[in-house]
Amino acid sequence: MNTKLTLTIEQEIINKAKKFAKENNRSLSDIIENYLKVITAEKKIKNTRKDNPIVKSLRGSFKLPKEEIDYKKELKESLAKKHL
Repeated sequence: MNTKLTLTIEQEIINKAKKFAKENNRSLSDIIENYLKVITAEKKIKNTRKDNPIVKSLRGSFKLPKEEIDYKKELKESLAKKHL
C-alpha cells in the first residue's frame, strides 16, 4: 500500500535529486523508497549480528593465541578425538 509522505528538504537538493532521477529514468519517490529500504535493511542486519545481546555477552570471553592457527588441522584432530 502506498502512502503519501511530506518531507522538508532544501530546494537545491530537491532540484539536484529531480535531475538525477530524470537522468536515470526513475521517479524521485522510487529513489527515496529504495534508499529507505536499504538503510532499514542494513540496520536490521546490523542488529542481528554485532548488536545481538548474546553476541555482545560473548565478546572478550576468550583470547586467541598470538600465533597463527591451522583451523582445518585443529578441527580434524578434535573430530578424531571425539569419534575414537
